[in-house]
Amino acid sequence: MIAKGLSPRGRGPFVPLNCAAIAPELIESELFGHVRGAYTGATSAREGLFLYARGGTLFLDEIAEMPLALQARLLRVLEERRIRPVGSEQEQEVDVRVVAATNRSLEEEVAAGRFRPDLYHRLRVVECRLPPLRERPEDVPMLIHHYVRELAQQLGLPPIEINTACLHRLQAYDWPGNVRELKNLVERSLIMGYLCHDGCATTMPPAAPTPPSSDTHEPLDQVEKRHCLHVLGVCGGNKSEAARRLGISRKTLERKCLAWGVQ
Repeated sequence: MIAKGLSPRGRGPFVPLNCAAIAPELIESELFGHVRGAYTGATSAREGLFLYARGGTLFLDEIAEMPLALQARLLRVLEERRIRPVGSEQEQEVDVRVVAATNRSLEEEVAAGRFRPDLYHRLRVVECRLPPLRERPEDVPMLIHHYVRELAQQLGLPPIEINTACLHRLQAYDWPGNVRELKNLVERSLIMGYLCHDGCATTMPPAAPTPPSSDTHEPLDQVEKRHCLHVLGVCGGNKSEAARRLGISRKTLERKCLAWGVQ
């Protein structure tokens, strides 16, 4: 994210391009533009994103997905600050700040021959590593509350209450999908009306805890049975809802209930 108040370019355009979301044969035209008749279907000239971003910032997301041949052209543009639209013989000057991002290790991509070392070193002027969410659990509560406010307003839904115990369990989750997964969780929870997350024990509205057993050596299968029946009772006997809250399938819960003699 670019802090707009810290650079004169912050007042200029911010133009993003996801290199993984565009067919490799089209990225060159997207970046540098093309003239009419440059290729089949090019019925009119088009400016590329480098020109749209003049005086501002061009954000190249998933830069590791860029084809090797285009990496060479990008390196030349960064060095000479000039572009040549596809099919044109004329070059144009550009004044653009380029910010690149990737979820891969570019050092490993260079070693594997999938990324040009000269482009890697040219891009690596200022490097900022964003740790995955699992490495910064202290950010989880702040992000959840932020997305609850933002998405509740967008969806026209009331905010949900998230107690401290739920937040602690969410902080312990490893978030393989990072912030996108967390945002989707909040959106899904707002739609459902309570925090629902299959990856942890917070798949239900706050409920009374299961009374602890006086037998500290109670067998594990008995602990499981007592907890499942407790959740089933909280759900009023609704096995589909109880299975969802327990994080298991309804068929699994029905099989357990049959073994326990519970209808």
